Amino acid sequence: MHNVIIIGSGPAGYTAAIYAARAELEPIVIASSVEAGGELMNTTDVENFPGFPEGILGPDLMAKMQAQAERFGTKVVYDDVDSIQLDGPVKTVKTMLGDTYEARSVIIATGSAYRKIGISDEERLSGRGVSWCATCDGFFFKGKTIAVVGGGDSAMEEATFLTRFAEKVYLVHRRDSLRASKIMQERAFTNPKIEFVWNNEVVGITGEDAVTGLTLRNTTDGTESKLDVQGLFVAIGNDPRTHLVHGQLDLTPDGTIAVDGRSSKTNVPGVFAAGDVIDPTYRQAATAAGSGTVAALDAEHYLAALDEAGEPDTGADQLAGHVA
Repeated sequence: MHNVIIIGSGPAGYTAAIYAARAELEPIVIASSVEAGGELMNTTDVENFPGFPEGILGPDLMAKMQAQAERFGTKVVYDDVDSIQLDGPVKTVKTMLGDTYEARSVIIATGSAYRKIGISDEERLSGRGVSWCATCDGFFFKGKTIAVVGGGDSAMEEATFLTRFAEKVYLVHRRDSLRASKIMQERAFTNPKIEFVWNNEVVGITGEDAVTGLTLRNTTDGTESKLDVQGLFVAIGNDPRTHLVHGQLDLTPDGTIAVDGRSSKTNVPGVFAAGDVIDPTYRQAATAAGSGTVAALDAEHYLAALDEAGEPDTGADQLAGHVA
């Protein structure tokens, strides 16, 4: 029986692991077999995470966080979660490889996934001019011409933010009107650096080693055109990865896991959530790390309260919670 299982290996998951391990809770991180490290594994330079004045590559940052967690005794499992059972005093996690883990508490740190356009060159040029995060990558586009795709508040916010760096920002939207709030629309409309490209969708991205342009298709007549840009920011939304907890944990109207105030406590005792899976607004590595801290401390306090209450022994051997 384990004390705590952490599902997810991004900044929230590994920070929770660091704190839980230092509290001698011997946490297990189920890191995924193909997406270990989270979204930062697809990011080149990270210049806004505290402690790295010269910046750091996304994969390097995650490797350091993992090494720090393992230094204090965290066990990392490279497998994917198939299903979880969260009710009752013993939580059960089953993986795709057929293993079962049991724990007294679980931290959900599964993050969120940026929605993608769905064209092949989008993946190929990720980190080479294609981005899903203006605050992460905007600095690298000083003096350049870029495009933002989307029509909601996030797209308006991204485009407006990017005008701090770019010489010109095209805002490409597949309709002739926006779904963004009026105030966000007004900010974009009145910004002289932003030019709207209505009734168009991105169907191709050109460039060998970096983005050099876009192929657009008119959504009204089907004609195609070229747009010369050095960067593409996709801002069509993101989806919190909550599929594992549907029907077990309460969700917010935004689709994130609902927690109690500033805590990480969900509606199920012994189950905590951290990072982008509870955050529809900021979605930054630094805020996710702070959220992971909260989750680990909440889990530690929860387990301490169980011990003080004289919880029946469910297994003295901490490694006995793994059943192959």
